[in-house]
Amino acid sequence: MKILVIEDSKSVCSMIEMFFAKEGIEGEFVNDGLEGYNRFKSGTWDALIVDWMLPSMDGVTICRKIREEKFTVPIIMLTAKDSESDQVLGLEMGADDYVTKPFSPLTLMARIKAVTRRFQTQVPAEQKNMVQTEYFKVNKDTREVIVDGTPITNLTPKEFDLLYFMVEHPRQVFSREQLLESVWGYQFYGDERTVDVHIKRLRKKVETTSQPFFHTVWGVGYKFDESIKTDQV
Repeated sequence: MKILVIEDSKSVCSMIEMFFAKEGIEGEFVNDGLEGYNRFKSGTWDALIVDWMLPSMDGVTICRKIREEKFTVPIIMLTAKDSESDQVLGLEMGADDYVTKPFSPLTLMARIKAVTRRFQTQVPAEQKNMVQTEYFKVNKDTREVIVDGTPITNLTPKEFDLLYFMVEHPRQVFSREQLLESVWGYQFYGDERTVDVHIKRLRKKVETTSQPFFHTVWGVGYKFDESIKTDQV
């Protein structure tokens, strides 16, 4: 499970991180609201935990914007506000559950498991193998790819498999050996240019001059990152 936590209290983040480690949950922690919102849009998450009061953008606004953009990720809101009207506002803006500070980490873990379990039972079967980011919608079952609203229909089977794997793991750097093992499904001995060729083809088919997606990390391998523009490279 991969969860994004947008919380400006470092002590709260440290406590949650400790319990995530015990539960085998991969957590990413952001202390600023706007930065957290942008990070949410650039990744794929199983759940979002967001504080009500945040610098740059408050948690209620983050929830509202996420729901307006049709993201269906489960959201738990953390807040010191405990009035009924505050709870109603948070839920109406798109939160699925509400945890009042101070809280027990065990209670938070129970709420996370409950909302993600409910979400899994509600997601249509055809969407369970779909990865969606700011630019991409990739469906593993139907093997459909939409980039910035445009269907991409000329991918080979292995190009699709490589694309799906990298979009599913945004900003993670993979060596050629790791990509061969994960996508091709075997330990590859010999010419590693197979990966280079497929990355080159994907770049031609899905990128534009102003918006690259697949980035070379010199001396290591490749990563998928749609937040980097041409003028930042």
